[in-house]
Amino acid sequence: MQTKVVKFGGSSLADAKQFVKVADIIRADESRRFVVPSAPGKRYPKDTKVTDMLYACYDLAARGGDFSEMFEAIVARYMDIVRELGLKLEDRLTRELSNIRMSFLARAGRDYAASRGEYLNGLILAEYLGFAFVDAADVIHFGEDGKLRLAETCHAVKERVEQVGNAVIPGFYGSMPNDTVKTFSRGGSDITGSIVAAAVGADLYENWTDISGYLVCDPRIVPDPEPVGIITYRELRELAYMGAQVFHEDAIFPVRQAGIPINIKNTNRPADEGTMIVETAPEDTSPYVITGIAGKRGFVTVTIEKDMMNAELGFGRKVLEVFENNGISFEHMPSGIDTLSVIVHKDEFEAKEDKIIRSLEIETAPDKIDIDRDVALLAVVGRGMRAQRGTAARIFAALAHAKVNVKMIDQGSSELNVIVGVRNEDFETSVKAVYDIFVTQKL
Repeated sequence: MQTKVVKFGGSSLADAKQFVKVADIIRADESRRFVVPSAPGKRYPKDTKVTDMLYACYDLAARGGDFSEMFEAIVARYMDIVRELGLKLEDRLTRELSNIRMSFLARAGRDYAASRGEYLNGLILAEYLGFAFVDAADVIHFGEDGKLRLAETCHAVKERVEQVGNAVIPGFYGSMPNDTVKTFSRGGSDITGSIVAAAVGADLYENWTDISGYLVCDPRIVPDPEPVGIITYRELRELAYMGAQVFHEDAIFPVRQAGIPINIKNTNRPADEGTMIVETAPEDTSPYVITGIAGKRGFVTVTIEKDMMNAELGFGRKVLEVFENNGISFEHMPSGIDTLSVIVHKDEFEAKEDKIIRSLEIETAPDKIDIDRDVALLAVVGRGMRAQRGTAARIFAALAHAKVNVKMIDQGSSELNVIVGVRNEDFETSVKAVYDIFVTQKL
């Protein structure tokens, strides 16, 4: 029998009705043996995610404020789910919530506070399914440096789940060597699911959310964008890094290393095929040349000009060392014969701008340094671009037609993506223009 690990996002488990949908999905396929839940998400547009409620509640408690009303709102969210599902779990939940309240007063930490959303949802879902509950703090291990100990974690997960069969393992958190709770970054339940899938040698990792797979671009910019049937790990990594939010970028590595495909599915439309994420895929499996469009605003370009810099041994190293010594990583580094540009995040750069500029002047003796603070990066990604001539030309033609000025161009050696720099105010216009020329005109 196949083994599937299934992760459900916050919108999939926002209330009791969503729990019923999730349980129906799991029970429809006996190979769905291991379940990774997120904390309850929004029930309606203006609702608040439980994780955000926990953060706010803990912050108030840490300041010595009266957090009773805020905490009772969290209690109500969980008690409503338990009562509507008809579970005999109120006494257990009351004890757990009392312990959490006392831990807030004892200042157990923001990571602990945030993790309780997944922890409590895991308890409820395990009870509703009749599965064993495995506390992620017992099997997800971080080192003293705060980094995940993947090998140790996979061994612990495998050993535990072999003892219990079907199990619910909360996402988003694990434990430090001193037994304190540590969380992944937001969206980290994707990572937990990926780790569990790798640990048990799953045949498939299903990631259930509120959309039917990955979309070509952000639906907040282009209404009802086309879905993508198949996408490779590399394509998804590029798009996730550049802002696509369907799947946490760090969650790719454990399953990719183990050769496990990912299927992004819609909890509210389980019959939809969704998007398959695989190691390799033929270039002609997509109806479009591109796979996706993503990007971010808020970058700065630092351009160093110096005659004959190409003949100066170690010039690029000196430039990058200045940024490294200031704790700033670069995004891209396009260059010419006498110019070299370094693109960095604006908020990181501006806090250390004076120091960086002085160091660059000392280390490189430039003729001129220019700073452009109005840069957004647009990534056009697709395996089909390698076999299609004129892709870059079509991108620039689309942007020119939309009256968008291109500030920077960078294409990776893999020919998998093209990065374009535009003004922040032109970002959405650029996304629409590229989508139109590659997708709308193809339909």
